[in-house]
Amino acid sequence: MLTKVYGSAVFGVEAQTITVEVNTDIGIGYHLVGLPDNAIKESNYRIAAALQNNGFKIPGKKITLNMAPADLRKEGSAYDLTLAMGILISTGQIQEIYPLKDYVIMGELSLDGTLQPIKGALPIAIKAKEEGFKGFILPEQNAKEAAIVDGLEVYGVQTIQDVISFFDAGDSLEAVQIDMEAEFYEHLEHPEFDFADVKGQEGIKRCMEIAAAGGHNIILIGPPGSGKTMLAKRLPSILPPLSLIEALETTKIHSVAGRTMEKGGIMTSRPFRSPHHTISDVALVGGGQYPQPGEISLAHNGVLFLDELPEFKRSVLEVMRQPLEDRDVTISRARFTVTYPASFMLVASMNPSPGGYFNDPNAPVTSSPAEMQRYLSKISGPLLDRIDIHIEVTPVPFEKLSDDRKGESSVAIRRRVTDARKLQGERFKEIGHIHYNAQMGVKQIRTFCKLDKASLDLLKNAMERLQLSARAYDRILKVARTIADLDNAKDIQGHHISEAIQYRSLDRDGWLG
Repeated sequence: MLTKVYGSAVFGVEAQTITVEVNTDIGIGYHLVGLPDNAIKESNYRIAAALQNNGFKIPGKKITLNMAPADLRKEGSAYDLTLAMGILISTGQIQEIYPLKDYVIMGELSLDGTLQPIKGALPIAIKAKEEGFKGFILPEQNAKEAAIVDGLEVYGVQTIQDVISFFDAGDSLEAVQIDMEAEFYEHLEHPEFDFADVKGQEGIKRCMEIAAAGGHNIILIGPPGSGKTMLAKRLPSILPPLSLIEALETTKIHSVAGRTMEKGGIMTSRPFRSPHHTISDVALVGGGQYPQPGEISLAHNGVLFLDELPEFKRSVLEVMRQPLEDRDVTISRARFTVTYPASFMLVASMNPSPGGYFNDPNAPVTSSPAEMQRYLSKISGPLLDRIDIHIEVTPVPFEKLSDDRKGESSVAIRRRVTDARKLQGERFKEIGHIHYNAQMGVKQIRTFCKLDKASLDLLKNAMERLQLSARAYDRILKVARTIADLDNAKDIQGHHISEAIQYRSLDRDGWLG
C-alpha cells in the first residue's frame, strides 16, 4: 500500500514542501531513500522504539520510504513524526479519517513517543499556507510560533499518540489561536537599558540619536571606563519599534536558527547581538556544511555590537564588508546557494591604543603615537569607510558622575528618532528596497542630498584637507541628511554638513596626537 505524507525542508529562510512516500510490499527490509542525512537515517531506531512504547510496531515487511524531491538534500530529525505516520497508515495499523494530504506533519520523536521541538516552524507554516494545506501538526513548543500565520490551522501536540488518535479515531485537536497584532503590541516592553541612566556624554548621546535615526553604522573610540559598552547597550532602546513586517522577518531568521523556542511567538524587540572577539568568520556571517544564519543575520533589523574591534581577527572583520554594503549575505555550496538577510546596524567600540589610554601623562599606561597607529592599523581602511560615524568617547568628569539629576530618557529620544524615520519613509515610499537614509545608494544620494554652494565649498575643503575617499564623501552626505531630518529641515544646510564632518574622527589629521 502506498501512502503520502507531507513535511517540509528549510533552505535559508524559505521552506520547501517534502513529500514522504511510504510503500509496503511483500518481503523484508527497511529502505529510506531521497538524500537523507545521518540524523534521518537513524530515525528508524527512534521510530521503532516510539511505536513499540505506544502499542504499535514496524512490521516485518518490505517498507520503502522516498523523500521527494529525491535530488534535494534533507537534514535533521524533524521528519521522525512524518515517517512514523506514513508507516502506520501504509501498514494498515491505523486508518485515515482525516486526509493526510491536507496536513503538514513535522516533529522529532523521543523513544517514549513524546515530541521534541523543531527548527524553522515559522517559514514552514508560511509555505504550508501558500500551498493550500489546511493544517500544520507539530510539537507543542513550536505551536505559538507557527500560529503567527493567519489562515492555517496549527495543532501543537505533545506525543505521537495525540496524532494517532486524531487520524485514527477522529479525536479533536485544539488549534492554537493568537491575535498577532495584539500579541505584538501587548509585549512591547519598556527598555531594560535606558539613556536616562547615563551620566554626562551628551555629545555621544547626540551621535547615537543620529545613528538610530538614519540606521547608520557607528564606532566609539575611547579609553577603558569611558562608557562605550554602556552606551552601545542602550542603542536598541531608542530605535523605532519593529513593524509587523520587520518582526516577521526577524522571527523567521531566529526560527531557522532554533532560537525562538524558549519564548515562542513573534519577536517584539529588536535583536542585540554581541559576539565575543574569538568568533570565527563562519559563525559571524553564517555557513557550515549545512548553512545556518550567522550573527550578522541574527542581528537583522537590530544591532550588531563588536566590542574591542581590533581584537577580532582581521579575516573575520573583512568578511563583513560585502554584507555591510548589500545588506544580505549569500552562502554558496556546490549543489545550492542560500541567501540570508543582514540589514543590521553595526556598533563597534575600541580603545585608541594597546594600553587603552590617549597620550595622557597622568594615565597608568600610555602609548606612543607609533604604537597607537600600529594598533589602529588592525582595522582596514575599507571597513572603516563603511562606518558612517566615528566618535571619540572621553571619560566622564567627577562632577557629572556625582550629579543626581537624570538624563533624557530613551522614550523621549525614541520619539524624535521615530519622527525622523517617518520622514524618511515618506521620502523613499516609491523605492521598495530603501527605508532609511543609511540604505541610500549613489542615485538616491544625488537626488535627496543636494547642497547649496556654501555647503558644497565646506565639504570640498574638508575632503581635500582630510583626504577623504569617495565612500566617505557619501557617508557624510547621508549623515547630514539624517541630521537635517532630525531638525525637520527640507534641505541640508551648512551646519548639518559641519556636524557630519565632525563625526569622521579617524579621518582627521592629528587624531593620533
